[in-house]
Amino acid sequence: VLLLTHGYEGMGSEHSSGRMERYLQLCAENNLVVANCTTPANYFHLLRRQVKWPFRKPLVVFTPKKLLRYAPATSSIKEMASGNFQEVIDDPNVEAGAVDTVALCSGKVYYDIIERREKVGCDNIAAVRLEQLYPLPKKQIEAIMSKYGKDTKYFWVQEEPENMGPWSFILSHLRDLNLDVLARPASGSPAAGSPRIHEHRHKVLLDKLFSYAKETVK
Repeated sequence: VLLLTHGYEGMGSEHSSGRMERYLQLCAENNLVVANCTTPANYFHLLRRQVKWPFRKPLVVFTPKKLLRYAPATSSIKEMASGNFQEVIDDPNVEAGAVDTVALCSGKVYYDIIERREKVGCDNIAAVRLEQLYPLPKKQIEAIMSKYGKDTKYFWVQEEPENMGPWSFILSHLRDLNLDVLARPASGSPAAGSPRIHEHRHKVLLDKLFSYAKETVK
């Protein structure tokens, strides 16, 4: 099991990116498992599955520092003691009939979306978490997406620049969803190197998602 720091929090390049895109480029024929968990329980069940499997497969886990001390990213003892690893987690706080925009995402950016949604009081955006990126759980994704209407707009939302992160991998494997991408502009560096620039770019990213949602509500 390989744990790599990954999560855009305004620090240097080595703090921001574990180079998820490079590991996903190495994936084929079920040779690796790549995950980016958002809850302690799901992380626990991922490690438990890794040990209980009757075979050995390398596991790469991307772990943002923010979630180590982030109150909403907690799990109950019951969640830890029962259940299993969830490759995809649907948004538990929206009504499918009210949703016209789905933000498919992975890792820490999920909580950034939820924070903004609570702040603006928006109920037409669903944030669906992809906890396992490879092998890509297509059947689970399709089952969740089938809950939402035919006219629903789907975005892949990532913190990374557009030429990094999972986007290229996701685009090649989920063509049927007609995904659009919301990401930082393509860059030669995985991080801005400036907290001010970082905050600006992150705000612009979320502004794009929620400005579109407001337009669809109108």
